[in-house]
Amino acid sequence: MLEKREGLISDVKEMTDLAEKEDRDFTDEETKSYDNLKSEINDLGERIKEAEELRKAEDEIKESRAKLDVTEEVLEPSVESIEEPGVYHKGSDHAFLRDAFNARNGDYQAQDRIARHQKGNGETRDVGTGAFEGLVVPQYLTDLVATKARAGSPFYNALPKAPLPDKGMKVELSRITTGSTNAFQASQNAALDETNMDDTLYSVHVNTIGGQQDISRQAIERGTDLEAIVFSDLISAYYTELDKNLINGGGTGQPVGISQVSGINSVTYTDASPTVGELYPKLIDAIQKINSNRFAAASAIIMHPRRWGFLTAGVDGNSRPLVLPVGNEPSNAMGLGDAADYGQVVGQVAGLPVITDANVRTDLGGGTEDAIYVVKADDHILFEETGSPFRLRFDDIGSGSLTVKLVCYGYVAYASGRYPAGISAITGTGLAAPTF
Repeated sequence: MLEKREGLISDVKEMTDLAEKEDRDFTDEETKSYDNLKSEINDLGERIKEAEELRKAEDEIKESRAKLDVTEEVLEPSVESIEEPGVYHKGSDHAFLRDAFNARNGDYQAQDRIARHQKGNGETRDVGTGAFEGLVVPQYLTDLVATKARAGSPFYNALPKAPLPDKGMKVELSRITTGSTNAFQASQNAALDETNMDDTLYSVHVNTIGGQQDISRQAIERGTDLEAIVFSDLISAYYTELDKNLINGGGTGQPVGISQVSGINSVTYTDASPTVGELYPKLIDAIQKINSNRFAAASAIIMHPRRWGFLTAGVDGNSRPLVLPVGNEPSNAMGLGDAADYGQVVGQVAGLPVITDANVRTDLGGGTEDAIYVVKADDHILFEETGSPFRLRFDDIGSGSLTVKLVCYGYVAYASGRYPAGISAITGTGLAAPTF
């Protein structure tokens, strides 16, 4: 796209140079050609911008995972696109759901275009044209739609992934509870020490997460890129809900989140007038408890954005900030990072990467407290169905009312309790809503 845009810019320059050399205005034909070239250049510019933003997001995730030293158990989860490259891209002459309707009416080309898409099921919730004002009438500004803001999935991105087994509703793991022993030999030819190893079965339930929308045929056929917008929203909701339960899930139809694992390290911070300086020893305590009980190093600190704001707002007795931007080349700083960042790795405290995640609860304790979690991230394995979360179905259930169903769902199993001692939770009145 960059090369193509450069060529078009060169064409425009040649046209303008020729007109200037001949000391004249554009002809009508040249004006039309000039306008078309400028339009194409602008369109390419937007597409290049989208590609650069995507690449930047991918680079940030890679950088975050590298800082966390996360090692994949087997492979990265694959992402199945709901669009067929070259056919259902933005601005294409073909839209998937329009093809789906046409395919039912004997359009063989439409049938061929949709034949490779996977299909699935969901529940019913009807949405008509009234829910999509500004999208269902012919218009040209759908790229500017303000999508729903969500917390996203910062903690999810930091976890190692493994493929979910093809069958079954449980993943069975072994946890060694009694290990081998060694001792000095009492004398020559005396029996060596022997203790039989023993394990406990650790069962992780497979959970289903998903959502769906029933869209009227009118909204699909008279709308502009509506299905792409709906699916984008469904996928955003999917990952946000998954991330929230990886932290807070109670285990009933949901994963057991890190906050609910039995036997984790607990640190209580009680303080009616909390300060960053007083919180810092609690962070060190949470880290050392993992060192002392898990016998391995913690790899990340998970906190709510407001708690990161509290840390970056902290100052010493001379009103100098305790957490400084890396670009300031600080010395003797308690931590490093940028107050304006969100998600992924926003900075570090005590040498550990800090991930901000708005899915951390803020209604604990007296109803206003949040929590801070120190974790060894690679202790927690998320099993995902290969190709999840995208499943799509178009069927005849709503044909009598001109309705089409869009579904997004997936299966996951979260092994959060393999090493409870690899999690430390800091809670207490010192983590009530901060003031600035």
